[in-house]
Amino acid sequence: MAEDDLPGNIKVTRADWLGAARDLLISDGVQSVKVQTIGARLGVSRSSFYWYFQSRQDLLDQLLAEWERSNTGVMIRHANMPAPTITAAVNNFFRCVVDPDGFNHQLDFAVREWARRDPAVRSVIDRSDAARQQAIAGMFIRHGYDPAEADIRSRVLYYQQIGYYALELAETVEDRLSRVEGYLYCFTGVHPSVAEVDEFKRYARSRET
Repeated sequence: MAEDDLPGNIKVTRADWLGAARDLLISDGVQSVKVQTIGARLGVSRSSFYWYFQSRQDLLDQLLAEWERSNTGVMIRHANMPAPTITAAVNNFFRCVVDPDGFNHQLDFAVREWARRDPAVRSVIDRSDAARQQAIAGMFIRHGYDPAEADIRSRVLYYQQIGYYALELAETVEDRLSRVEGYLYCFTGVHPSVAEVDEFKRYARSRET
């Protein structure tokens, strides 16, 4: 049956339900992610919900899986991008956090807050954190770092980035960009080239919203 064949010719997709659930999770917490509330936001009845999901728990499970595919997936993809130098590789990683369409830090912390009340979600968080950190460590290893050193550097880089959002620092884009060269040296022990720093600054400014 095509979507247009749904009762009442409803034009609401699974992605619409997940998007509204994600927005509620970010703004009000998991306790507010309810079928009736989402339906009211979308202007549809509960019957539309059951076309795509078996239950509220099914929706939450799919929402969590979507977070893992997106936020964790984007970090891993950027850590695995080819680069001629380690500083260029770290710039690739930075791209996913300055791109508004990349890593969603608001969603990340909403999921972490959710995990405080749900051990099953906590286990998914732990798995994702490990996968992200290991991908970053692999980035350092590919550029010649000893595995033990790569592990430490990856933790420093990852924990700094997550901590940056946890502190809710009110820096402008230009404030952050003024420190790119120093950050790259701090995280890698290698001075980046002027071209690498300039290229990243151009990219970040182009993604500013």
